[in-house]
Parts: sequence; C-alpha cells; structure tokens
Amino acid sequence: MIPEGITPEGLNDFSKGCMVEYVGINFTEVGSDYIKAEMPVSHKTTQPFGLLHGGASVVLAETLGSVAASVIVTPQGKMAVGLEISANHIKGKKDGVVTGIAKAVHIGRSTHLWEIRITDEQDQLICLSKITMAILDRK
Repeated sequence: MIPEGITPEGLNDFSKGCMVEYVGINFTEVGSDYIKAEMPVSHKTTQPFGLLHGGASVVLAETLGSVAASVIVTPQGKMAVGLEISANHIKGKKDGVVTGIAKAVHIGRSTHLWEIRITDEQDQLICLSKITMAILDRK
C-alpha cells in the first residue's frame, strides 16, 4: 500500500519550514503498511501545566495520517486533505519523546481512514487518534 521508495529522510526533507519541523516531528520508519514518527515533549509541545498538549498530539496524528494518505494518492494524480480527526488522550506525559504510528483502517477511492497510536518510550498508550482523509482530484 505505501509505495516503495518512500523514506523517512525524504519525508523529513519535505516537511521542512512548516509546523512539522517547528514542533520537532521526525519521521523514523516507513513500512509497507505504516509510517512512524517521533515528537519531543518540550516547551514547544506542552501546555502551561507542563503536560503534552492535546493539540500537539493531534498535530502528530494529523501529520502521520495526512502524509500516509498523500504518499498513496499523489502518484495517481490525487491529493489527500483532512476531513475529520478525533483523538482520545489516554495518559499524560511531561518529558521525553512520543512515537506515533499510522496504519490504514480503510483505503477507498474517495476517503481513507487512518488510526494513529501515540505511545511513550515504554510503549504505553498516550493518545489514540483516527483521521478521515478526503481524496480529491488535483486541479
């Protein structure tokens, strides 16, 4: 499903100069059915109480889901745009790194549904997110 030749290095280069780079998201793995990235828990990603901001988790989730859908549909002359995202924040995190992995639940002609699991260094679930991507013709 994920096209061959997509690399973490290529995704990191593509993501320079936008929010992805600003919050420190770093793509680490690309498999045939998943994309994985890390994000530091730092002053750029925490809320005033020092915990990982829920919005930062959503940024990581949306980044992973959007990129995963895009690498599938771009070669077909299509584009993927976020239609809806949900996130359940399961556990707080004050420091270190979180890792997100996006896997497809549904790959359709007009929509994709991706599940993104965000975990800590001990593989404990921090956030569970789902994103629906609309697949549109490129104009």
